[in-house]
Amino acid sequence: MAAEGSAKRRRLSLSGEVYLKPDEFSTAPDDFLDATTLYEENSYNTNKVLTRPISPPSIKRKYISDAIDIEHARRNIINLQAANGGRNVSGLRSISSTIQLSHVEGLSSANNVDTVSLRDILGDPLIKECWVFNYLFDVNFLMSQFDKDVRDSVQVKIVHGSWKKEDSNKLHIDEAATQLKNVQVITAYMPEAYGTHHSKMIILIRHDDQAQVNILTANMVPGDWRMCQAAWRSPLLPLQGRIDPNATASTSLPTIGTGSRFKHDLLAYLRSYGQAKLGALIAQLKQYDFDTIRAALVASTPGKQNLRSTDPDKESVWGWPGLKSILKCIPSDSAKRPAIVIQVSSVASLGGGDKWLTATLLDTLATGREPKVHGKPKPKFSLIFPTADEIRRSLNGYSSGASIHMKTQSAAQVKQLDYLRPMLCHWAGDGATQPTASSSLTAGVCEAGRRRAAPHIKTYIRFSDNSMTKIDWAMVTSANLSTQAWGAATNPAGEVRICSYEIGVVVWPALWDDGVEGSAELVPVFKKDLPDALQTDECDTREDGVKTRVGVRMAYDLPLVPYRDDEMPWCATAPDSEPDWMGRVWPGFGMH
Repeated sequence: MAAEGSAKRRRLSLSGEVYLKPDEFSTAPDDFLDATTLYEENSYNTNKVLTRPISPPSIKRKYISDAIDIEHARRNIINLQAANGGRNVSGLRSISSTIQLSHVEGLSSANNVDTVSLRDILGDPLIKECWVFNYLFDVNFLMSQFDKDVRDSVQVKIVHGSWKKEDSNKLHIDEAATQLKNVQVITAYMPEAYGTHHSKMIILIRHDDQAQVNILTANMVPGDWRMCQAAWRSPLLPLQGRIDPNATASTSLPTIGTGSRFKHDLLAYLRSYGQAKLGALIAQLKQYDFDTIRAALVASTPGKQNLRSTDPDKESVWGWPGLKSILKCIPSDSAKRPAIVIQVSSVASLGGGDKWLTATLLDTLATGREPKVHGKPKPKFSLIFPTADEIRRSLNGYSSGASIHMKTQSAAQVKQLDYLRPMLCHWAGDGATQPTASSSLTAGVCEAGRRRAAPHIKTYIRFSDNSMTKIDWAMVTSANLSTQAWGAATNPAGEVRICSYEIGVVVWPALWDDGVEGSAELVPVFKKDLPDALQTDECDTREDGVKTRVGVRMAYDLPLVPYRDDEMPWCATAPDSEPDWMGRVWPGFGMH
């Protein structure tokens, strides 16, 4: 490291101490700012309390922030595009990605095009009520994201799973909430010892009789928003028209991928918390029209479900069985070998062998509408996970590593790494020994602009083939690679046990077909949300009949860069004496 001689090596305290940048650091990347300065300038003072009086907004009140006004209008246009056809040129449509990346301070403006911040989600003064589901909270940071004129009048409901009295997350939430009259804390019932309330979702109820569902990958703490994250945001949902009280209810569920099915599954997920905790939210959401949503909800709730007695056509199914029921609806090209890319921020202990991974999760991800036949190419699986070198060179250096986990120290963990290794690929792939390191202009490399933002995002994407130019389906979720999140294998009684709350969405081309199967395609897009427009002459020469191109915003570069045999994934519990770009060394997670 070029700055090693002049940098004073300091142990990184996990208590949040701010360290100074080395005096001379000639190898600091030129596309991001000083992380220390960012921390000092942008961290919200968690000791502050909202004390000044703020009047409730008038429904007709104009936005006071031009920035919020412009962004709100821009995203509404994108919502309308997604719902009503997107950019239309001579009957050919290009539609922006409904999966967005988070805005990361410290990255260049070119790498933050079409990104979304927490302020973009919460800063609208028309928000009346806000339900925030998450794992970790800094309540004062959360409250700072609301419009300052309505910050003490928005009714905020915090839903978390930290139920133990000594849990620091619970103590911090309760302490902050006691000082804020408009904040109510709801603790989810956690029946499983190894489960967590890991779902990350914000549901907004607005003064203009509209609602919105936001599904995220970030916790409600400042550090998470300095990492690479994703958000799926529904269109603004209007109140639905009058329902005929004499209408006969169907015994089957709505079609997977429709707004009505999304609504059914979301309400079923919320009911798992219990009527006493979320009954008020469920009653409100029933009144809204979800028809403009084009996605399927995939979620997990703790408990056991018996697959022998559960009919997925008549009730919502959770975990990997729920995902499998969605993927069974999605067509794919059976003649090509698909490439399925798993990208997560945590890999748990999956057992002594690869049985659960291969026979349960990977088998689920390989599911398609077409039946499995002998001779059909099996998918190629890849697992994107950062190395220690990529953590060291990230915006926050080793600080980011505290949120990214794969244990590789014990004999069982080494055995697990052995069967994961053939799948492992780099997050950034631009280290000194990597083929893409020599030039950002290397032919064929599509850059996502997120190399220096450490990944807390979780995505699962099935590309149509190894060229990775078209996508069969894409999922963004809170669920990492674990049995607690997705559910264990089916036991002899036909039951699947799930430990945690998780939530995500799946999108695929047919959601934009508008009745003509095969007329839409999903394509990866880089550094922007809107894909390049289809050209008339291009459509004339294509035999697949595609008229609509829908973007999927990529968080990582393509093509992927596999690990070398001597490379190791980042292990947060292992100390590391090599300094990060700020001159700090890593004591090991949980060490001070």
